[in-house]
Amino acid sequence: MEYVCDAPRNRTWFRVLTEGEAVAESLEMHHAVEKHYRRERERAIDAFHPTTSVFIEQDINKEAHIRRAMPLFLTLRDQDGAALATAMLPPHGKPSGGCIIVGPGNADPYPEHADAIAALGAHFGITLDRGSCYPYRR
Repeated sequence: MEYVCDAPRNRTWFRVLTEGEAVAESLEMHHAVEKHYRRERERAIDAFHPTTSVFIEQDINKEAHIRRAMPLFLTLRDQDGAALATAMLPPHGKPSGGCIIVGPGNADPYPEHADAIAALGAHFGITLDRGSCYPYRR
């Protein structure tokens, strides 16, 4: 995982970087983030076009492309490392595209973690409101 930003009340947002981390997040949070992570990674891989026709060099910059093209998968952790919420934001945290933020078992994280979600939004310069980011409210 990669540090993203601090949140109030000794919580921290981290970026989920690997499929293994996504699997662990799914298991701890009892939701399907790993399925979404895999799907988005496959889309990013399919969109990669090598800059050379030399076979041995074709995967150069592939991982960098994947990181740029994939949505951001993030986890909110407390000071003991326990997972509290999971977020999926558009690539680069830009305001284009949708977001999804869920708690354990796809529960609504906003009642308990609205301040931490606001801190994440402030970090990326976007608004992460409950009406558009919590999909089960729709």
